[in-house]
Amino acid sequence: MDGIFSLAMENLLSPLILFFILGVAAAFARSDLTFPEAAAKAMSIYLLFAIGFKGGVSVADHGLDARLVLSLIAGMILSAFIPFIAFFLLRIMSRLSTMDAAAVAAHYGSISIVTFVASTSALTGSGIISEGYMVAVAAVMEAPAILSALWLVSRKSDQQAPDAGLWREILLNGSIVLLVGSFLIGGITGQDGMAKIESFVVTPFQGVLCLFLLDMGLVAGRGLRNSASSLTPGLLAFGVLMPLIGSVFGLGAGLALGLSSGGVALLMTLSASASYIAVPAAMRVALPEANPSIYLTMSLGVTFPFNLTLGIPIYIAVARTFTGG
Repeated sequence: MDGIFSLAMENLLSPLILFFILGVAAAFARSDLTFPEAAAKAMSIYLLFAIGFKGGVSVADHGLDARLVLSLIAGMILSAFIPFIAFFLLRIMSRLSTMDAAAVAAHYGSISIVTFVASTSALTGSGIISEGYMVAVAAVMEAPAILSALWLVSRKSDQQAPDAGLWREILLNGSIVLLVGSFLIGGITGQDGMAKIESFVVTPFQGVLCLFLLDMGLVAGRGLRNSASSLTPGLLAFGVLMPLIGSVFGLGAGLALGLSSGGVALLMTLSASASYIAVPAAMRVALPEANPSIYLTMSLGVTFPFNLTLGIPIYIAVARTFTGG
């Protein structure tokens, strides 16, 4: 417990978390602080590009092996399986309709790339190494959860199977294309490519991430302020309990794969996070009847802050305990 507490305090006092808290506080105080939509979009594009490229360079250094392939398969299985657990819990802990419960469940099977980055930063700050190819695992965990959610809805309604438009929305979502594309380019160019753009990819990264989390804090705070009436005690409890349950499955998979303590912590983080970029875009197309104020506020307003402040230190401490790292 002392290790978790010290990690939590260190994480809470990091610039990343403090800027997020500043954004939430500003939103609740009804400050006029805001980011232009174009600026917020530019920051997300930069972060996805930098994350993917650095991950590809790491894979180029590491080389392809069986553990990488098995990690990708494990990620896809986790993403497809976790929505069923989330859906089951939501039907017990809330009064959400099948449609809304499935939409929320999809978010919890998919991943938050910013939570992943925050966990990576926390590992780096603690001097804990991790497998560079985990960013590829993050990429493959985006889509399977969406398909699981659609199956959950279709088995209890006349919802149609995914059409070509939905498949396009899932597979060609901008965040997935940029993350996977920059990952492949990083893998092809390796350290030679990194040497040419390192001053752009590495040095500004933490500063841009701080600004991005400030914007996320503003969005999360406004969502909580405006949607408080729809967040029942059961939903709030789910938003904290589900990440912990998902992390347990990530822990089991990471240990079975023989990942390092950092790799296990990252897989736990991925399994515990909730999407607020790719899945909402897909839900608008696939399940337009679902209530976005519920699934967006749950993922961004409840689970995202929990993971940033308490979840990540817990996952790192547990991973180090089980791996001896």
